[in-house]
Amino acid sequence: MNDAFGRQIDYLRISVTDKCNLRCRYCMPETGVPYINHDKLLTIEDYCEILAAAKELGIDKVRFTGGEPLVKKGIVALIQKASQIGFRDISLTTNGILLESMADDLQAAGLNRVNISLDTLDPNKYHAITRWGHLEDVYQGIEAARRVGFTPIKLNVVLMSGFNDDEVTDFFDLAHRDDVDVRFIELMPIGTGRDFKDLIVSNQRILASHPELEAVPSLDNGPATYYRCPGKRGRIGFISPMSCKFCSSCNRLRVDATGHLIPCLHSDLRLSLSEALGDRDKLKALMVQSAMIKPQTHHLDEGALTDKPMNRIGG
Repeated sequence: MNDAFGRQIDYLRISVTDKCNLRCRYCMPETGVPYINHDKLLTIEDYCEILAAAKELGIDKVRFTGGEPLVKKGIVALIQKASQIGFRDISLTTNGILLESMADDLQAAGLNRVNISLDTLDPNKYHAITRWGHLEDVYQGIEAARRVGFTPIKLNVVLMSGFNDDEVTDFFDLAHRDDVDVRFIELMPIGTGRDFKDLIVSNQRILASHPELEAVPSLDNGPATYYRCPGKRGRIGFISPMSCKFCSSCNRLRVDATGHLIPCLHSDLRLSLSEALGDRDKLKALMVQSAMIKPQTHHLDEGALTDKPMNRIGG
């Protein structure tokens, strides 16, 4: 399936819940956000129907997100169903807090790999940015992911000026020590993140400060550009939606927990899949329509902002 600009759309990101067991300051207010009524949320059966329609359109890669997807009741069964449908790659983005206890079941269900959000290696700063998280829980989740064979393990780091931009070399050392991919992601001024727009750290600044980094090929067609420290294990990735837009190669659509199909993270365009549930042809037609209205580019770099809460669309 191609969009109006010739981009091949083969990747679906599915938010399975708006709930999270953390309250990261750039994502959610301390008191949380008003949760969606249960009767407005997609069921596991609904997700399976959407996944089957997507697969028939050539989508062969799916990622489950949240909120925090591991708090979703039935997430293991949903991953198992996605595996049975036959997706080439099934992944999940998580904060890692529950990963230690769930890794074996997730691997047995067919999950291929995980991305783990980790913005600091300092236990006190981690507790501060997440408001009540504990860094040791994330480390245990990383070890569990390694034990069950999820590969590659990718750690997502949102850099913020004055908070964690002094830890860049520490993350380099972590990538080498644990042979993982550490990916620096520029903060996006979306939802609560708008309040932190003055703290955005450009990935170009990090690259300029570390000329020793050597470019290496990407293993997929994702938005990250990868580098390696000479003679060291692990890769250093940069995802730069602000300083170096990658819209020209965007290959994804998104579905939120209420059944809205979102062609672009940074626009307010959306179509409702809920009304088409039970009709495979209508579901597929809406997905094709969403691909065709997918914007050519976002305009965050020009000051355009959206108040869509990140916990509902999964980043």
